[in-house]
Amino acid sequence: MNDLDILVEHKPSPAKLDVLGVEGWPLWRREPAIFPWRYTQQETCYVLRGRFLVTPEGGVPQEFRRGDLIRFPAGLACTWEVLEAVEKHYRLD
Repeated sequence: MNDLDILVEHKPSPAKLDVLGVEGWPLWRREPAIFPWRYTQQETCYVLRGRFLVTPEGGVPQEFRRGDLIRFPAGLACTWEVLEAVEKHYRLD
């Protein structure tokens, strides 16, 4: 594990989501698309719907879907492939 690893928790408890305040985070939506992305800040997000692949530069694709709580580290360069329209709450740190 290194500083640029993507961390994911599948189906966190409603209590954890409540403590994090996920419902109050902004929403992000995207239709199917492929695009490059670089995280300049750490992002924590909770996927409400959809399915997508994130491939870190020089790394292996990881698939995410509804019910995933994900932490993308600052400095991560990757390619997003939205397979099914995505809606997620997110917080930048």
